[in-house]
Amino acid sequence: MWRKIRELLWDNPFRSSLLWTMVIIDFLGSIYGYYWYRYQLAETPVGWWLFVPDSPLSTTITGIALVLTLLRKNWSTFKLVAYTAIIKYGIWAVVLISHFGLSGGDISPEIWMLWFSHMGMAAEGFIYLRHLRVKLWQVAVQAGWMFLNDYIDYGLGFHPYFYADYQWGIALFSAVALSITLSVYPLVALRKS
Repeated sequence: MWRKIRELLWDNPFRSSLLWTMVIIDFLGSIYGYYWYRYQLAETPVGWWLFVPDSPLSTTITGIALVLTLLRKNWSTFKLVAYTAIIKYGIWAVVLISHFGLSGGDISPEIWMLWFSHMGMAAEGFIYLRHLRVKLWQVAVQAGWMFLNDYIDYGLGFHPYFYADYQWGIALFSAVALSITLSVYPLVALRKS
């Protein structure tokens, strides 16, 4: 069983049945995510909407990246941004939810669902990122996008709502740490290829 799972998800995750399954999951997850952000979007000027719903935006662009793969389009810069973004915001949300729970916060069934779904997001990104071959300039574009998001979230105050006010520091630290890590990882892969 583990051998088949490894073959499906690790060695060759490009079977059309799996890709379409991921696209559908990303599509449905994106709809729920934008719905989850509805109150924050209503309070945010439309011009900044692109930078508010980080998780659903990352699942949306990852779903598009997988459709491009199905169409045999090699838009590797877009795919790099998509796969690293879904990893970043998957892990970031898990960190924030875990921090809230470990600090005594009430973890409702919906929050547990979000914890598991964001773990799945991060796993999806890793599955496809490891197969991507990119150039140095593409990593620079991806890193620029990540740090621009961090600046707008924490420099200008458009970050997603937290579960508690005391989470601002952990949110900032984990976002920047993930941006650095996910900008270095493709560089390490470049050196090995």
